[in-house]
Amino acid sequence: MTEQPTSIERPQPGADPAEARGAFLCAPEQSARPPVEPALPAQARADTTPAGPGTATSRGKGKDGMGKEHPVGGPEHSQPAITEPDALRPRPAPDGIPAQPGADPERTPGGPERRTGRAVPSGRPMPMRRDGDRLRFVGAATRRIARGLDLDEIVMGLCRATVPTFSDAILVYLRDPLPVGDERPTGPVVLRLRRTDRIPDERDTDGVLLPSAFEPEPEPSVLADLSALTTELCEVRPGGALNEVLRGVRPVFADAPAARAALPELLGEGGEGVVPGGQHAILAPLRGRRRVIGAALFLRRPDQPAFEADDLLVATHSALGIDKAVLYGREAYIADELQRTMLPETLPRPTGVRLASRYLPAAETARVGGDWYDAIPLPGSRVALVVGDVMGHSMTSAAIMGQLRTTAQTLAGLDLPPQEVLHHLDEQAQRLGTDRMATCLYAVYDPVTHRITIANAGHPPPVLLHLGGRAEVLRVPPGAPIGVGGVDFEAVELDAPAGATLLLYTDGLVESRLRDVWTGIEQLRERLAATAQLTGPDHPPPLEALCDEVLDMLGPGDRDDDIALLAARFDGIAPSDVAYWTLEPERTAPGQARRLARRALARWDLEDLSDSVELLVSEVVTNAVRYASRPVTLRLLRTDVLRCEVGDDVPQLPRLRQARATDEGGRGLYLVNKLARRWGATRLSTGKVVWFELNR
Repeated sequence: MTEQPTSIERPQPGADPAEARGAFLCAPEQSARPPVEPALPAQARADTTPAGPGTATSRGKGKDGMGKEHPVGGPEHSQPAITEPDALRPRPAPDGIPAQPGADPERTPGGPERRTGRAVPSGRPMPMRRDGDRLRFVGAATRRIARGLDLDEIVMGLCRATVPTFSDAILVYLRDPLPVGDERPTGPVVLRLRRTDRIPDERDTDGVLLPSAFEPEPEPSVLADLSALTTELCEVRPGGALNEVLRGVRPVFADAPAARAALPELLGEGGEGVVPGGQHAILAPLRGRRRVIGAALFLRRPDQPAFEADDLLVATHSALGIDKAVLYGREAYIADELQRTMLPETLPRPTGVRLASRYLPAAETARVGGDWYDAIPLPGSRVALVVGDVMGHSMTSAAIMGQLRTTAQTLAGLDLPPQEVLHHLDEQAQRLGTDRMATCLYAVYDPVTHRITIANAGHPPPVLLHLGGRAEVLRVPPGAPIGVGGVDFEAVELDAPAGATLLLYTDGLVESRLRDVWTGIEQLRERLAATAQLTGPDHPPPLEALCDEVLDMLGPGDRDDDIALLAARFDGIAPSDVAYWTLEPERTAPGQARRLARRALARWDLEDLSDSVELLVSEVVTNAVRYASRPVTLRLLRTDVLRCEVGDDVPQLPRLRQARATDEGGRGLYLVNKLARRWGATRLSTGKVVWFELNR
């Protein structure tokens, strides 16, 4: 029994018009066995029960153009014997629906195609012959492209929407690099082959590959590896044929004179073999909002109907989607770069403390936030630990965060107390605007005294993990957020024992739609204690692993805000590794400093450094005594390096300069610069500190 197609050509519910079944009528094979739907989506195939022995198949009836009833047995209307209510199951066309205008009852599988007279292979999608088919294809392609934001995703959506619905193969070329916005590219225009796609090998009605003996000979020009036959890069020559086609913007058939001259330049030597003759190929420039951004080559097999004039309008429909992806990619790049430059690229390695950090944006579509962290070395081997959170998720929030972070670094360089730093940050936030609000926690750790001073401005309290595994939430004054104005900030000084770990974080780690902030803080404390138990009471957990464990406590619905995390492991400096003296600003101070330094080095078994240390200490102390009016301090620290610090009450910082031959002085810092591993000078609220380091 020969099954005739119905006169209705409409996609079934759940089918994508971009697929072969959505835009074409897939005609079944003339076979006694039940039809198979190789082009149906997985959702439609799941609702179809294959016929087998003892299985009854009910078929509806339709009417052809002559009004004669005939069975409707194509894959569009196959139903199982037992019908269950299912909103997604395709339903057969009702009886008595008249033929639609423009329907062609002669387009049957295996029969001749009306325009060309060639036979249409069974099991293959029918080509588009009506405006409705083209509109459905354009709509499907638009939906595919609109769903993507990434350039590769959009190009892949264009290829999948095109093959096999519109063409048998496609080659997409894009400019390299892609211009963005109003940028004017310099240099020659270069096209790069971004993606190729083609129809897969033919399959029989059971969905398996045909044996080679029965498989029809494929067209090598279309089924071959397109990327291997064409060049990857193509430079568009000014005044060349390809340049004229791109400037014309309009797509052209491959048999047009302009296209025949442009294709060898685009595809390279030997690439013309992939292009069928006649009007079976379209060369379409892809134009964005301001300029041509690439080209697409659509191909059909020679045994398929040729493209028509209306198909030229369909060919370039997807260029704006690609341009959208370029703009989004540029915005995402700017957001990433802005966030990266606002946060420290690397953390310093101050004496007596180890640091680790993490930052997580709220989502891929909201990469810029107002959270930040920082670690700032201070005079006297101290380090300032800062974490803050500007309200909002926007470029404005990130810009305000950058200004506050810069202000905090400047204030830290002045060696101000933590509460004074927050006070000046509050004033800066008020100068930036009336609604510039932020929370901040500022702490200063001294590895010599093993003490930490903390001031808080409306930020969640830090958690201190002790060496034995006990985790405690530090009791610090909460304070008001930065930007409120008219409030005082209070600092508290606490013990920071060696081996303990201080965890500073933003509220995105402990607060979400699923839990309040104090519940999250308690969960964080329990997580830290449980992690410390794994390494034993005498060994603290590694910092990097500890940060990863903390972030693992976040559930799928806990990412409502970006997260900044800063962990500090307090190693401290043992009292036996510290030597400290106070010297009167007299002429005998340099000689006394040399003797004290020599004794300390002998006690530490560092006599090999005596000559260098005595010389440099004498030069720095001499310069301090010359201008100081109060006692001068001298401190030696033995860690992985030997550090010497000389402090006085003069705020002017020394500058390295080249002394002239007639000068009696000015060579002290020159010697320090030549002999020391590192050196520097930092201004304090009461003067300055000049320091240098030597390798042990």
